[in-house]
Amino acid sequence: MNEWPGSDNRDRYGHGSGAEPEGARAMPHVRRGGPGGPGGPGHGPGPGQQPPEPPLPPHLSPRRPSVPHQGQGQAPYGSSHSGGYDDGYNTGQVYGGGRGGGQGGSGQGGGRAPRPAPNWGRRIKWTVLTLVVVLLVTSVGTYIWADGKLRREVDLSKVIDRPEAGDGTNYLIVGSDSREGMSDEDKKKLHTGSAEGKRTDSMMILHDGGNGPTLISLPRDSDVEIPSFVGSKSGKKYAGKGRHTKLNAAYAEDGPELLVRTVEHNTGLRIDHYVEIGFAGFAGIVDAIGGVEMDIPKAFKDKKSGADFQAGKQTLNGEQALAFVRTRYAFAGSDLDRTKNQQKFLAALANQTATPGTIINPFKLYPTMGAGLDTLIVDNDMGLWDLGQMFFAMKGVTGGDGKSMNMPVSGSRGGNLVWDKSKVSKLVEQLKNDEPVTVSGN
Repeated sequence: MNEWPGSDNRDRYGHGSGAEPEGARAMPHVRRGGPGGPGGPGHGPGPGQQPPEPPLPPHLSPRRPSVPHQGQGQAPYGSSHSGGYDDGYNTGQVYGGGRGGGQGGSGQGGGRAPRPAPNWGRRIKWTVLTLVVVLLVTSVGTYIWADGKLRREVDLSKVIDRPEAGDGTNYLIVGSDSREGMSDEDKKKLHTGSAEGKRTDSMMILHDGGNGPTLISLPRDSDVEIPSFVGSKSGKKYAGKGRHTKLNAAYAEDGPELLVRTVEHNTGLRIDHYVEIGFAGFAGIVDAIGGVEMDIPKAFKDKKSGADFQAGKQTLNGEQALAFVRTRYAFAGSDLDRTKNQQKFLAALANQTATPGTIINPFKLYPTMGAGLDTLIVDNDMGLWDLGQMFFAMKGVTGGDGKSMNMPVSGSRGGNLVWDKSKVSKLVEQLKNDEPVTVSGN
């Protein structure tokens, strides 16, 4: 009985079930007959048999093609592609596998699955959060470091018979001639001399209120009455005897506490905070910020302070700045002209210090704070925040929001400057009520 050509070959060569491997070459198709049929070459059809059908061309044969060697580019068994085999052989994929050519793959021969796009919103959020945390930690650390350097050595609770507090905040700012921490070379360079102890070289009241800051210089030669007071070290009470002397003598007699007591007694204005800086600290701050730019209207020279300035805009270093604020003998108005220069310089110093360029620049901020805080003496209740408020109020004096003036003077007595009582009374009333200051000074 005749069989369909190739039906036996499927069993012999399909999927390695026969003895011959799948990769064997395809044999010519031979139709088998019955007994006496074509069993070999030269045999024709048997009696009553149909002539054998011609074999199918190789490309139409139902048999599976032979398995190609890797790298030949032919399709393997079971491939769903009608064209050449493409299952990752050329990209290093294992035969029969791969994510690109097999069923369920990506459909892109040998290609890997695309990586997901980065989540930029998430990355930006975490970057910003990290920066905020770092900034917060740095700020807190800096605040604690700087606050710990403040020298809280003045106890205002020892000041007796104090006036009632008014609106706003009043700072008594003192520049002393303290040589603390200065070497002999520093004293010579800064023209400070070598006097023992310390005295006040400048005194100012800074009022910070709702109508802008007001800076009032108190001439060191002001004629004042020394009231009753309690000794800052002895704790002993000293009765007032109506004694008049220069204002800076109060500081020399019993330090900051008596100076505050004397200012409050002669003005009627309560002092909320006390700030004092010495020669070395003053010069150090100026050098730390890279100098202070000043516009000097007229040239002047003074051997005692070391001042030697030409007219015009110029940047003063620490040594020059100290000479500038200490000079008085070169001016006709002596101490009154000096206080005006002190106001002008301190306002310029604060204006150039309290800027983003200094505050956010650690290479300027830390040297500036270190130079100033090491020699800065304040009252027990003053914190770093109060000090910052004072500097920004000082900056406002030159920013058009404030006013600077000398304490009004009506004349002199024994070489000392006598304050104008009526003007001083009006000035203090306006400061207490935090009203715009209309009083003018000398």
